[in-house]
Amino acid sequence: MCGIVGLFLKDKSLEPQLGALLSTMLVTMTDRGPDSAGIAIYGAADDREAKITVQSATPAKDFAGLEVELERALGTGVTIEIKSTHAVISLPKDKLEAGRAALSELRPDIRVMSSGDTIEIYKETGLPKDVVSRFAVASMSGTHGIGHTRMATESAVTTLGAHPFSTGSDQCLVHNGSLSNHNNLRRELKHQGMRFETENDSEVAAAYLTAEMAKGKNLGEALEGAVDDLDGFFTFVVGTKSGFGVVRDAIACKPAIMAETDRYVAFGSEYRALVNLPGIDTARVWEPEPATVYFWEH
Repeated sequence: MCGIVGLFLKDKSLEPQLGALLSTMLVTMTDRGPDSAGIAIYGAADDREAKITVQSATPAKDFAGLEVELERALGTGVTIEIKSTHAVISLPKDKLEAGRAALSELRPDIRVMSSGDTIEIYKETGLPKDVVSRFAVASMSGTHGIGHTRMATESAVTTLGAHPFSTGSDQCLVHNGSLSNHNNLRRELKHQGMRFETENDSEVAAAYLTAEMAKGKNLGEALEGAVDDLDGFFTFVVGTKSGFGVVRDAIACKPAIMAETDRYVAFGSEYRALVNLPGIDTARVWEPEPATVYFWEH
């Protein structure tokens, strides 16, 4: 069934509250997906540094000494902030891809959750309230974010199967629904150089958008292509470094509601996810139309 939330801030004064607002929205959707949860936070960018967020099933072993080993491999300074089973690695922007390659050599069991200038993704099995508490999401600030609660009806309950999925720098996607042509599309995308961590159809959707944006499209244009190229039923909420988008398939059988004020744009699988947002009583509230792209950008 799954539950999706998203929040794109227009008002900078709300940025310190992003994590707290998203956490409340996500926990409200618990009964739509109680087995795992994840959240993507887009924070402030640093002109010189990029970030890689990683996850480990054995963090005490995998994170021990990693900072020193990465610095030796890259020949530059690296900082690591450990957050439970995840760690955020900050490194010079021009070392981002070299850092990912070094990680695969030094710690082959570590999984990359996200990479880029601003994005951090945290996801784990368990109730949404426990996941957001585990990573202290409520204390995080940022410009926009996306969250997902999962009910695994077609696959095992695992951390890697949880959403969001990130297949490109500062890009992520959450999905409610099911795709029917994901296997063929996965093969095509692999030929284009895309990498996959899981067999989840939602990761294929994320990779499709990444590949389309690599061709020069912006997020809105890539989402328009998804309506024609992806078969099945879906509601996508996606993020980039500066953008936030929503699209539903032509039938739009999955529930979705949006709200907009002069301070934010918000998405929820159900209206109750939005009720605690500031000014929601005067917001413009609507159900997104089928096969219609909604797109905002800073």
